[in-house]
Amino acid sequence: MDVVQLDRLQFALTISFHFVFPAVTIGLAMLIAIVETLRWWTKRDIYDRLSVFITKLFAVTFVIGVVSGIVMEFQFGTNWSRFSGFVGDIFGVPLAAEGISAFFLESAFVGIVLFGRNRVGSTLRWIAGLLVFGGTTLSAFWILVANSWMQTPAGFKIVTDSSGAQKAQMTDFFQAMFNPSTLPRFFHTVTACYVVGAFFLMGVCAWYVLRGRGSDVTSFALRLSVAIAFLGAGGMFATGDLQTREVQANQPLKFAAMEGVCQTANGVPLDLIAIPPSQNCSTGTGLGISIPYGLSAMSDLNPNGQIKGLDQQPDQSLWPPVAETFMSFHLMVGLGAMMMLLMLVGVFFWWRHALEKHRWWLWLAVIAIPAPIIATEFGWMTAEVGRQPWIVQGLMMVSAGTSPSVSATDVTISLIGIVLLYALLFFLWIYGLTREIRRGPELAPGEHALAPPVAVGPHEGGVTPATGKAGR
Repeated sequence: MDVVQLDRLQFALTISFHFVFPAVTIGLAMLIAIVETLRWWTKRDIYDRLSVFITKLFAVTFVIGVVSGIVMEFQFGTNWSRFSGFVGDIFGVPLAAEGISAFFLESAFVGIVLFGRNRVGSTLRWIAGLLVFGGTTLSAFWILVANSWMQTPAGFKIVTDSSGAQKAQMTDFFQAMFNPSTLPRFFHTVTACYVVGAFFLMGVCAWYVLRGRGSDVTSFALRLSVAIAFLGAGGMFATGDLQTREVQANQPLKFAAMEGVCQTANGVPLDLIAIPPSQNCSTGTGLGISIPYGLSAMSDLNPNGQIKGLDQQPDQSLWPPVAETFMSFHLMVGLGAMMMLLMLVGVFFWWRHALEKHRWWLWLAVIAIPAPIIATEFGWMTAEVGRQPWIVQGLMMVSAGTSPSVSATDVTISLIGIVLLYALLFFLWIYGLTREIRRGPELAPGEHALAPPVAVGPHEGGVTPATGKAGR
């Protein structure tokens, strides 16, 4: 590999690994805010114990996320110095604001929620929980501002500095910060993170029930997480549609690659399952399952509407990687559809007062813990790979953003070191989570774990005793 490919591989590794932790913490912070509000409003002990348990999971994840994020940000100066010089005037504000959000609001106030349980007043602790939630949301907003500017740059002019190098200089703060893709990407990403947190808690609680460790806390948390996951899964499709329309308007080549549209045409079908097109579109998505006129109907609200294809750009060197963009987008949507189906079944069982009786559904809830995380990774892949070969859309090529003094050997050595470091961090994260999950939430005074519920089975009468030992 040449140095550009190695730089891209290293950054892809660090961003994909790091993003796991913000996704989980944003989702858990939302749950902390909800449970803390219930605790403050009702003064019930069940919400106090649940809040402490979720905060412990948050704290373990937050620490690992901070360390992995520092490694990722160092690369801007080491591997991408020309890119950093080009966008420095634009990125200074959002990255500084993100640092304040993450390291002040999140780290300071999560300590109050976790360790100030009996040391601060109820209202102060509630406010701290809200500020943790606000900090994670602000952190996500500022990072997405910077990334969205790379997708749809606005509010700037190109100037030449004293060394003769060109750079982007901000001319309008609000246009730069609220560029065309900022809000659609923010709403979609944050909604996806809420689903990550809900699936995480739902899977943990389902595991407790399956192990015969159900309690009042886990029973409530299971229902809360199912409700949020159901609403969030629906919200993912709504905000995803909003963002896809924005991509179609502002990054038509990326949209064409996402949908596998090679030739501009009217009445384009919507591919559900298909073989991705080749890079030069010599082979298309002929084999598969599609909805006739579906893409035109969804995009233009007109079954005969025109969809611009990759042929709108005659220079194929400016096309994004077609197969990778197509596959990552469709895998993201497919995972989202499966998560929505799982939540529909869960809500139905909840309505029938049988949520904890269907062991097969509980096992699926446990297995599905990583599903929204994987879906968000595919979403980031779609956004970043679909922008290639640009590092800043229409302004700077990826090959022009690297550090000229860094060799392929340098990147290879650092890549090996990062892989080893991230392997250690991942082990520590799993170890910390496992320890906290095994401890579980505190039980009420005098309470024992609830006995496992009956499970729906094929025997006469419709139910059989669930396997496992009762906790009493």
